[in-house]
Amino acid sequence: MTLLFISQRILLSLTLLAVASTSYAKSHGHKLITGNGQHRFEIDTHWASFADGNEMGSTHGGVALDKNGNVYVTTNKDRGIAVFSADGTYLRSLGEDYAGAHSLQIREEYGVEYLYAAHLSAQRIIKLDLQGTLVMEIKSTDDQLIPETFKGLTAVTVGPDGRIYAAVGYGSNLIHIFSPKGKLLKSFGSKGEGLEQTMACHGITIDNRFDAPRLLVADRENRRLKHYDLDGNLIGIHAQFLRRPCSIDIFGDYVAVAELQGRVTIVNKQGVPVAFLGDNPDESQWAAYKTPIPDIAPGIFTAPHGLTYDKEGNLYVQDWNETGRVSFLKRL
Repeated sequence: MTLLFISQRILLSLTLLAVASTSYAKSHGHKLITGNGQHRFEIDTHWASFADGNEMGSTHGGVALDKNGNVYVTTNKDRGIAVFSADGTYLRSLGEDYAGAHSLQIREEYGVEYLYAAHLSAQRIIKLDLQGTLVMEIKSTDDQLIPETFKGLTAVTVGPDGRIYAAVGYGSNLIHIFSPKGKLLKSFGSKGEGLEQTMACHGITIDNRFDAPRLLVADRENRRLKHYDLDGNLIGIHAQFLRRPCSIDIFGDYVAVAELQGRVTIVNKQGVPVAFLGDNPDESQWAAYKTPIPDIAPGIFTAPHGLTYDKEGNLYVQDWNETGRVSFLKRL
């Protein structure tokens, strides 16, 4: 029996133990509670609302928060990036020019907050102020050719020194490193199932839980999370046997993982799943983009795609859905 097989069996056993402690959201009076242990949440799957009654529009992207607690949500319709207050009230839109953004991160630089987005539909990285003014864009041009193009750009994050990391998860599976001014410094990775490869490097973030910051990558179709150093050198697999991980965010020692197959998983610092949120028992709804919202059971996910923690450890989760869906999970 190989060491890899033994480690796989141990992790599978731990996963099954976590599954046994939580299945899907259960009603407690008028509250819907999901999770287990210290990772229990009251879940509201109808959090966002529009005064005009219109649909949010296709949600195939990400979620980010500014320091005032406002929530930024990508859509594929004319609202582009929609902005909500913490209670789900619609505030404004950053405009249709930014429709089709696939991931979001808000970063404070010299006291000013900026929004970075992987603009999938336009094949570019964009940096905006919070009013929606374009501050910088990175794209493949005659002056700077991006290897194998930016077609399929899925994720962007920014390191502590301002370097910008971008993943082309729907295309080449290269991860590019840019200077803070947008100059290409290095590209690494390739498409495949090998240890050094990814099969849809779909989400990326900076992981500050260890002695030195790391790049954490959601390798979706290989069903795992991987660690790299900030120069792109592989450290190793952090977690595996996941249900198509799309995006990741970190709170304390824990990582929340948006899994396209109908749940959010909380993973500890050792890479072991410790809680499952909104786990959908109906496999026919997993990753089902066209699922009508009324057909989804309260407190259940169909296709978690983007998520973020707030400073209190609450979660905002975006389902990949044709008409648009964002849920709020209040930490208990």
